[in-house]
Amino acid sequence: MGSETRFAPEMDVALTEARAAFARGETPVGAVVVSAGGEVLAQAGNRTRELSDPTAHAEILAIRAACEAAGSERLPGSVLFVTLEPCAMCAGAIAAARIARVVYGAADPKSGGVEQGARVFEQAQSHHRPEVVGGVRETECAGLLRDFFAIRR
Repeated sequence: MGSETRFAPEMDVALTEARAAFARGETPVGAVVVSAGGEVLAQAGNRTRELSDPTAHAEILAIRAACEAAGSERLPGSVLFVTLEPCAMCAGAIAAARIARVVYGAADPKSGGVEQGARVFEQAQSHHRPEVVGGVRETECAGLLRDFFAIRR
């Protein structure tokens, strides 16, 4: 079974969050954290403008909510699904939360911190290296971002 099918329900949730962020005028990125047992712990979309908070990325908001739901600062065995490759800040939070796997849609050559740019998990200072699966529903995720930025220009 390909990753497009295997991760379809979770990426649907992340894309729903990204579309909601788009509708709020936020960069359309959505994230969902799923427990080791397959339960959705949290989901979020970008809210940096709404909250006047540069750290209010979808991944950070979802990780915070998932940790609260789990009653722990760590989420071992969990999976983070996100529509855009996480930046270096988000990758640091992913490592700190000990998330087991990151599944993302569109690559981010400009600001990515996982497989582009900083490659946070490859640094000696990274205490945790999750499995990374990129390019899941990439066309749809990238198209949403392209549409958003076309309107803003």
